[in-house]
Amino acid sequence: MPVEQKQGRVVLTHPKGSSAEVLLYGATVISWKSASKTSLEVKERFFVSGKAALDGSKAVRGGIPVVFPCFGAPTHPDHAKLSQHGFARSETWSFDSTVMDNEAGVSIRLALLPNDNITAKFDKPFELYYIITLAEHQISTDLHVKNSGLSTTGPLEFQALFHNYIHAPANDVSITPLQGLSYYDKTESSEELKSQPKLESRAAVDVRTSTDSVYENAPGTYQVTWPGDGVEIKTKHLKDVVVWNPQEVSGSKIGDMEPGGWERYVCVEPGHVRGFIKLVAGETWTGQQVITATGGSSATSRG
Repeated sequence: MPVEQKQGRVVLTHPKGSSAEVLLYGATVISWKSASKTSLEVKERFFVSGKAALDGSKAVRGGIPVVFPCFGAPTHPDHAKLSQHGFARSETWSFDSTVMDNEAGVSIRLALLPNDNITAKFDKPFELYYIITLAEHQISTDLHVKNSGLSTTGPLEFQALFHNYIHAPANDVSITPLQGLSYYDKTESSEELKSQPKLESRAAVDVRTSTDSVYENAPGTYQVTWPGDGVEIKTKHLKDVVVWNPQEVSGSKIGDMEPGGWERYVCVEPGHVRGFIKLVAGETWTGQQVITATGGSSATSRG
């Protein structure tokens, strides 16, 4: 069956051999297995820590956690009661429908609406719909955010981000094209330095040292390559991108990180995290990413 619902999760299977697994908890994609455009080998494309909680007790360390309505520690007054990265990744979503099931792709829609747990921390009216689509060499995620309030209610202001854990040898990864962009270095020692923009001078960005960089007004399409393999991430309405890998200096302090786990992934996270998206009542915003397993040779052809 192309779409199979199991206990607390949904499995998507494509006729060409790719597959994806999604937890209803957090709407977290925890597996994407696919061949690439240059290799027939089907392999796992996402990293999930062997110590990650998959039982709904906490947000998953790996896959694609959905960050909403705040990135990092909350800075907006409407988000003051929320924890880091908001609530979308730590609430149980409902299976809404199978959107598509044909040779082109398999697609499902999940939904998250306000509940007592959410409204105790965040009392703004909203509707979230999350569409996950699996194709032969691709997976795409579309987050739809609606301000479901009446005309008399105020705007819905939020940030959103896809926290992709790409399975890759961290010390050999190269991310392009980020050269010339303004970014904020969250590994700096003081809040003052963290808030001062830097200019990216590298033609290709690596994560050989502890990296937590927020690039603003980024190009929207990124090549993540390493020897013999790679992925492309193409986005819409996600103006920023975060590159993160803690390396051992910080990774060893993360409680749900498997030993040496930081050596096996890079996070390349498209989002809108500098400033806030603002929706008046009735308006909807959609952020999208399409991740393609480009493989080795074609992934390095782009300058």
